[in-house]
Amino acid sequence: MQGVTVVDHPLVQHKLTLMREKERSTKGFRQLLNEIGMLLCYEVTRDLPIERITIETPLTTIEGAQIAGKKLVLAPILRAGVGFLDGMLTLVPAARVAHIGLYRDPESLQAVEYYFKAPSDLADRMVLVLDPMLATANSAVAAIDRLKERGAKDLRFVCLLAAPEGIEKLRGAHPEVPIWTAAIDERLNDHGYILPGLGDAGDRMYGTR
Repeated sequence: MQGVTVVDHPLVQHKLTLMREKERSTKGFRQLLNEIGMLLCYEVTRDLPIERITIETPLTTIEGAQIAGKKLVLAPILRAGVGFLDGMLTLVPAARVAHIGLYRDPESLQAVEYYFKAPSDLADRMVLVLDPMLATANSAVAAIDRLKERGAKDLRFVCLLAAPEGIEKLRGAHPEVPIWTAAIDERLNDHGYILPGLGDAGDRMYGTR
């Protein structure tokens, strides 16, 4: 699909299969989500701009590379998006963090905002929007809407699983925002859950299923 990158690295696919297992413990699920978050971050930042700098090693002077410009903003959609955060911050500890609190109304399936906090200079930074599940895409669209209202211009969406319906809706609402995912599943069920999926990522991460 145009604008969608499926990260098919063997480690990502192996860990995703483990996460799908219904008997996977809360601790194990949370740890795997953290690890996959780190691997996805590695892929989504592959094309970050770099600049050359001169440094001193213990033996000599060399020219090395460092990431150019201001650092990333990681924007997890609460609550499940937080599961990606620690792994990604391990790779990019200087990243800023925005928090977007949304919940899905069980009747309408629409996203309802209850919290939003972000750095003031979003326009100058690449923003990675994080949510393990791209199902109806209502939360993803709402989160990106709010980030754009605050000035964000360079956005990327990172998820663990995506449904074709969610991809279509997000691409329709924000066609310039690329998507990274570990898998594109079959479809949504009547309750807006991804099939075959892995259940409710937030419930499984916090042990409230």
